[in-house]
Parts: sequence; structure tokens; C-alpha cells
Amino acid sequence: MATITARKAELLARAEALKARARGIEAELTSHNTPDWEELATEREGDEVLEGMGQEAAQELRAIAAALTRIEGGDYGLCQVCGAPISEARLDIVPFTPFCKDCAK
Repeated sequence: MATITARKAELLARAEALKARARGIEAELTSHNTPDWEELATEREGDEVLEGMGQEAAQELRAIAAALTRIEGGDYGLCQVCGAPISEARLDIVPFTPFCKDCAK
């Protein structure tokens, strides 16, 4: 059973990793300087994938920020819909989830 302190540390570490990934994605997106149109077209296709990854990282960062707010507010680990405790197994897999298994459906 993870403590709130351990969960908070895990969430903070994940947030830092996501921020680093987002910085890398941003750097890659702004690094295209090729004058070759074919190469630029190929790079732009890759940019769509990178932008999707960046959006996923941003979404997860928002979920982590909300989980950290719940930790500070004392209601972390409680379902935001029904108020029931979220199982430890579920929090182990998705530590930022605001929903119990039943309400997540």
C-alpha cells in the first residue's frame, strides 16, 4: 500500500518526465530548416505524430496537477463521482485517476 507521500513523489516525478518530453517535442518541431520540399513534407508528417504526443503529455500533466490538488485537499484516492475509495490496484496503474473502476466506465 503506497502512502500519500509516495504517491505525490511518483506524480511529481512523472510530471517532470512529461515536461522534459514536451520540451524535446517542442525542440524537434521547431528544428526544421531544410530547403528540400520532399524532406520537409516527410518532416511535417512526423510533426503530426509529435504534436499528438505533445497533446497527450499535456493532457496527462493536467490530470497529474488535478491529482496533486486532490492530495493537498485531502480527497486523493476518493472517487470524484460517487465518493467511494479508489482501489490501491487502480491507483498503482493510474495514480492520477479521479474515478473508481465503476464510475470510470
